[in-house]
Amino acid sequence: MSECAYVNVAEIFGEDVFNDAVMQARLPKKVYKELQETIREGKELSIEVADVVAHEMKEWAIEKGATHFTHWFQPLTGVTAEKHDAFISAPMENGKVLMSFSGKELIKGEPDASSFPSGGLRATFEARGYTAWDCTSPAFVRHDAAGGILCIPTAFCSYTGEALDQKTPLLRSMEAINAQALRFLRLFGNTTSRRVIPSVGAEQEYFLIDREKWLKRKDLTYTGRTLFGAMPPKGQEMDDHYFGAVRQKVGAYMKEVNEELWRLGVTAKTQHNEVAPAQHELAPIFMQANIATDHNQIIMRVLKTVASRHGLRCLLHEKPFAGINGSGKHNNWSLTTDDGINLLDPGKTPHENIQFLLVLICILKAADVHGDLLRASAADVGNDHRLGGNEAPPAILSVFLGEQLEDVLEQLIHTGTATSSKKGGKLLTGVRTLPDLNKDATDRNRTSPFAFTGNKFEFRMVGSQDSIALCNVVLNTITAEVFREVCDRLEGAPDLELAIHDLIKEFATEHQRIVFNGNGYSKEWEEEAKRRGLPDLPSMVDAIPALTSEKAVRLFESFGVFTRAELESRAEIQYETYAKAINVEARTMIDMASKQFIPAVIHYITRLADSAKTVQAVTGEADVSVQVELLKKCSRLLAEMQTALKELEKLTAQAASMEEGRNRAIFYREQIIPAMEALRSPVDQLEMIVDKEMWPVPSYGDLIFDL
Repeated sequence: MSECAYVNVAEIFGEDVFNDAVMQARLPKKVYKELQETIREGKELSIEVADVVAHEMKEWAIEKGATHFTHWFQPLTGVTAEKHDAFISAPMENGKVLMSFSGKELIKGEPDASSFPSGGLRATFEARGYTAWDCTSPAFVRHDAAGGILCIPTAFCSYTGEALDQKTPLLRSMEAINAQALRFLRLFGNTTSRRVIPSVGAEQEYFLIDREKWLKRKDLTYTGRTLFGAMPPKGQEMDDHYFGAVRQKVGAYMKEVNEELWRLGVTAKTQHNEVAPAQHELAPIFMQANIATDHNQIIMRVLKTVASRHGLRCLLHEKPFAGINGSGKHNNWSLTTDDGINLLDPGKTPHENIQFLLVLICILKAADVHGDLLRASAADVGNDHRLGGNEAPPAILSVFLGEQLEDVLEQLIHTGTATSSKKGGKLLTGVRTLPDLNKDATDRNRTSPFAFTGNKFEFRMVGSQDSIALCNVVLNTITAEVFREVCDRLEGAPDLELAIHDLIKEFATEHQRIVFNGNGYSKEWEEEAKRRGLPDLPSMVDAIPALTSEKAVRLFESFGVFTRAELESRAEIQYETYAKAINVEARTMIDMASKQFIPAVIHYITRLADSAKTVQAVTGEADVSVQVELLKKCSRLLAEMQTALKELEKLTAQAASMEEGRNRAIFYREQIIPAMEALRSPVDQLEMIVDKEMWPVPSYGDLIFDL
């Protein structure tokens, strides 16, 4: 398709998705009805119905050019996984083959699970794993160099039933919040809503750089981020990239990304330049949590694959460049009924909306009691470099409510009754030809990790390359816990209205410490948060223990979301992931320093010394003080680099001999990372001295400005 070709979004949207419209058109009415009951109510799907669905899905996929199918799942590797099987069956006597796909193949797959992270749930020789069709998330056909592949979203579990993936716990948590939220709604007389669905919209930030330059940087190719690099004269100081005009090359890329996503049923809506040079954002419309999680995985894959077609490389690391904004994934979360009621919609007069106030206070309590779990749900190796600056939230968990709701909260705490809500009023521009605009009742706070933004909560901690599954598992489950407590206390209360009133005041008073509307970056807030007793977990290693605390085990086991063994497994995997990631970074630094930077600096010093000798030989009394000064400075930094390199080599070898687990991860954080920083410092200083033509890798300026 040419770059100027007109695309009718309405015509192409969802054309590669086996969605409800396709099922309704292709399936017999009885089969369609039974499948919808399975999707809506969780009824078991009979094998007879599954066979019919599988046949029609196969026929549809073949018409779309598919030759293979795959159970598409999300193991604990940070990326999706798939094994392709052709639709062909055994050859017939005439040498032809039949194209077949059974209900059994649709419902269950058996990929080898031995090489996926299991965290002690099974031994390597216990290889069997199962994938199970998530019929609530529609199948789709993906077209790429491998041809057409029918992708069937599935959960992934072990032979003994433990969750080995991101999706299974998410689906469990969705059942938990649905059950407790329905109990909650019944207290307020709602007898019509049949389901409460966590609704999620995940904004995706990313960087784009030239692919040829990316190939020249071992740190980017091996780790996803630059381990060395001096800041260019200009970074993001002028804020001129943010919402600026999209460059033509990037615009062509965005156009193809959108079209591919639309065909896959992903509601890509917003695109723009982000704050940092070469940084951009894509945001979809809200979807059911498990579908939104699937769609975010699709988005990340499409961003990467389309980039390669345009001579670009998409960087999803949280902090690919030091000194400028990192990339996050703001997780916008709300609770919506099947008949369209948003439980987080305050209405025009929040102080009078008792149901909303109780929902709000429940979430405040959940965030206060389980702030450590929320922080752990965004724990990622790359996120340690991002949190706490350049518009990323701090690692201390707090909740931003805004002036309007904070005022209502204060009224509830001090008087027991809220009698008013602050109004937004009019925004006066001072220009007669511009219309007066309705102004929101509160501003935004970009430093808040968990902010109420109108009719949803925005969890801003999640890293750009991470799955949004775990944070939504935590949000769903901790809210379900408080809803359960509320229902247990209020069901059967002799005076329900009074009991609700008292409960709102009680929770608001006990958990107001979690509310903070100020500057989350300030030193004063760090000290204030400590006085309030809020957990400060600056690194991934600090956050991981929250997963296996007795409080977390009780929470998750009570709802069947995680078992103790599954939680311990995930903690073990996270410690291993942290150590392995830092180990790769350290070894990459050693490789680059040894093979690229030290030889380049020696070459530069040699030429500098030869230059000084030549000048003196030719002119006799020539002043070569500049060359001598540069020689001394470069030699000092070179020696510093060599010393730091040897120390990093020694510590990396020491870490390699340690047993896997928490202690090893702590060693990497406390010993290896400072050693890496010590090696980076002289290299970055030398980059500012050595002749650009002799420097072995593209600079920051080359990477983020020259596209």
